[in-house]
Parts: sequence; structure tokens; C-alpha cells
Amino acid sequence: MKTNKNKVVIITGASSGIGKACAEEYAKQGANLVLVARNETLLDSICQQLEKTYSIKALAVKADVSLESDCKKIVSQALITFGKIDVLINNAGISMRALFLDLDLVVLKNLMDVNFWGTVYCTKYALPEIIKSGGSIVGVSSIAGYRGLPGRTGYSASKFAMNGFMESLRTELLPTNVHVMLACPGFTTSNIRVAALSKDASPHGETSMEEGKMMSAEEVARRIVAGITARKRSLIMTNQGKLAVWVNKLFPALADRLVFKHFTKEKNPLIK
Repeated sequence: MKTNKNKVVIITGASSGIGKACAEEYAKQGANLVLVARNETLLDSICQQLEKTYSIKALAVKADVSLESDCKKIVSQALITFGKIDVLINNAGISMRALFLDLDLVVLKNLMDVNFWGTVYCTKYALPEIIKSGGSIVGVSSIAGYRGLPGRTGYSASKFAMNGFMESLRTELLPTNVHVMLACPGFTTSNIRVAALSKDASPHGETSMEEGKMMSAEEVARRIVAGITARKRSLIMTNQGKLAVWVNKLFPALADRLVFKHFTKEKNPLIK
């Protein structure tokens, strides 16, 4: 039986939501953690709690994944502390909610810098060590990386870019023992919609959806960790997501209409 005990796992965006839940799931299984976020105080608190509860080691690294130098620092600090890297979970991400006609282009740049370049930078510096360990590289993507969503042009573009990068990387690494996985949750209960950028790059401050009907971050984390352990190629976690991908491939014009209709039902919809 495969085990995660004593593995070294880097998780970006680990101060809340899916990232924090993945940290706890790995800690339960005995893995040592390198947790990354911009909020150092919150990150330190999470690390202390996980160390105390699960008797593992957890390193907090304050970093902004949109900065290449910070991503290099994440990997170097992981190696100084633990001497190896087994898993990299590229989870850090931001969203947006605005019509392209209305938005400031800095919104798209911010999303690409975090969601796409953050994944590229972290992967670039961790890859040599993960090749040594025969470990895993994971991108926490979205159905928006398979099917463009209205009001989320920047988010969809960044996740399409992540998906293409990870797929290309997986193919390049076929001669190695490195595992590359794309994890695509459906709508998940988290802070991402509250923090989503509006047309002028300021946070929305409220969710646009019914959070109570969504999959919990803890359930998403359990599936992600199990998928990594089983070395799965991809995870599309909801029936709605699987249907969206299938319909978009086979009946793209129908998918346009269905997606449009779905997003007219948001709270304060952008499209009507």
C-alpha cells in the first residue's frame, strides 16, 4: 500500500480553501509540509497547529508566486529544511468577475501572473528535485480551463494556459518517473469568489453563487491527495464538470447556450 508518510509536499496558496485543506489531509497521512502564501501570520498559525496535531514538520514560506525570485526561494528553503521534494501542488490562484468590455486589462495581467506564471515558476525550480524523487507535480485548475466562462475571460485564459503547460510538461517527462496531474474541482466552497477581482482590479467582497450547495474544500482535498497517491492523470470532480467538458467537445454551439443560460442565474448576473 502506498503511503505519504515522511514525504515532502509543497503547497502554494495554503492559507485558506483548497490549499489549507490539502495541507491538513497530507498532515493526517504523515507528510512534512512546505506551506506557501502571502499572509505570514496566518501561515505560521496553520503550521503550528498542524505540527501539534499530527506530529509532522511544517515550514511556512511567505511568498508571492507571481514573482520568480519568490518561487526560487520556496524551493531553496524546502531543500534547506528537508533535503528533498516529493510533491508540488500549484494551488495559488485568483479569480475575476467582470465583462471583458468593461474591465481594466491589469485584471487579466494579474490573473496570468498568479495562476499561470506562478505555476510555471514554481515548477521550473522544483522540477530537478522532483525528477530525482520520482514525485508529482500538480496543477489545481478548473473546468474554466476546458470551457471558457462568461465574465471570467482572464480566469479561463489563465487556466487554459495552465492546462496546456501541464499537458506539454507531462508529455516531455514521459521518459522519467515524474507524475503530472491536473485537478479540476467544480464550484467549491472557498474565499475565491469573495476575493475575485472586479473590473477595476479591486476585490468583489461578496460571492456571486450559493456557496452552501458546493463541494467543500475538505472533500476536494481528499480527492486531490488520493489522486496524487494513485498517480492519476487528471481529476474532474463533479458530474456537472464532466458533462460540461463532454458537451463542449461534441456540441460546442450547444455548450455556448447552456453556459450562457447558467450564468444568467448568478446573484447580480453580469449577463442577462
